[in-house]
This record gives sequence, structure tokens and C-alpha cells, in this order.
Amino acid sequence: MERTNITDDDEGKRVLNANGDEIGMVTEVKDGKAYVDPDPGITDKLRSKLGWGDADEDDYILERDRIDTITDDEVRLKHEL
Repeated sequence: MERTNITDDDEGKRVLNANGDEIGMVTEVKDGKAYVDPDPGITDKLRSKLGWGDADEDDYILERDRIDTITDDEVRLKHEL
């Protein structure tokens, strides 16, 4: 089932642009906002999968209005206008 609202369950998911290119990973969800690491290492991926994610200064906030769909495996962004 696809959706657009971000939840804690989305930590660790790949973030893809509208063309399907991977641009990062959701490292943390806090107050309804996703924090995305554009260059996650293996440690970041493992920590997020375990629910130990923690955004840092290299992460950026992904606003809800930029999300096209969220599936079991990924967060896909809308096309830029």
C-alpha cells in the first residue's frame, strides 16, 4: 500500500528522486519530518534499521509536500517543477 505520510517505520528506507535514482536514506523521523542522509555509510544503515537512527548536521529535512509515495521499501519524491 502506498502512502505519503512519514512515520517512524520509514527510518532506514531509501529515498529516490522522481526518476528512480537513489539520493539518500531516511535516518530519523521526528515530529512528522524525515531526516535524510545523502551519503549513508553501512553504520548509518544498520543503526536506522535497528531504530537507533539519529539525524546529524549532514542530514537534510524532507518536507511532506515533496513526497510522492512511500512503499514498504522506499520513499519516492515528486518531480521538480
